[in-house]
Amino acid sequence: MPLQRIAITGSSGLIGSALVGHLKSEGHTVQRLVRRDPVSSDEIKWDPKSGYVDIEALRGVDAVIHLAGVGVGDKRWSKKYKAEILNSRLLGTTAIANAVAEVQPSVFISASAIGWYGESGNRGVIESDSSGDDFLAAVCREWEAAADLAGPNVRIVKIRTGLVLDPTGGALGKMLPLFRIGLGGKLGSGKQWWSWITLHDQIRAIDFILAHKEITGPVNITAPNPVTNQEFTSALARAMKRPALFPAPAIALKLALGGFSSEILGSKKVIPQKLTDAGFTWDYPHVSSALDVLVEN
Repeated sequence: MPLQRIAITGSSGLIGSALVGHLKSEGHTVQRLVRRDPVSSDEIKWDPKSGYVDIEALRGVDAVIHLAGVGVGDKRWSKKYKAEILNSRLLGTTAIANAVAEVQPSVFISASAIGWYGESGNRGVIESDSSGDDFLAAVCREWEAAADLAGPNVRIVKIRTGLVLDPTGGALGKMLPLFRIGLGGKLGSGKQWWSWITLHDQIRAIDFILAHKEITGPVNITAPNPVTNQEFTSALARAMKRPALFPAPAIALKLALGGFSSEILGSKKVIPQKLTDAGFTWDYPHVSSALDVLVEN
């Protein structure tokens, strides 16, 4: 892929910070969109709440990658926080998509999530499957619709990201301390499907999408081998050489996590059909080998 000038929102998050480092290491020029006043030439001012984006500073970019949004698992889902989850995605995506429509880079990659599919049980779902009917599915529908404002002259890709595995954050970062002291175990029944991807392959997949102009629309960024929660926790216990004897009952998770417990206990068996068809290969397609490496590091 030729060297590009790439603008990124959400650059301080788990995925964003890793992506910035990766793209810079490949020689690309990366400009981060920040809410405060810029202090260097690699920063561009924006305010997602008011809809402001410094259009002039954005002109000439080859790609815009939009990753900003509050974490769905950071707080209990009060009515106020659910509104924050929706608004942080809707307002931010609307602002940046409108700016993209004006400056017209070659590609706009906008974050979404496998929450799009809602509860899928044991049924595998691909990008062409319809949206679910729960809260996060509704959020994803509005989120992706806002991304479409960047069209029709820009390639738009909506990356439906699964459970991102990295020891420094996310779900795995929260599970490791419990497993280290032998208090890990399956969550709820353990039969629910978890669709996961390593942070390493997440970054590689975004890079692959940047380079492959034929990829458009929604793209599932998950590993090709989803696992049940019981399989996941067993693999984690083996990797850490610890027992997994302490299951967390569903009722306890509901009390502790509130509405977010539906994401831990719900089942999403997501298949990355578009990446597979485009020829992407995963460095970590299986959860056991992925966790062996992640826990070791």
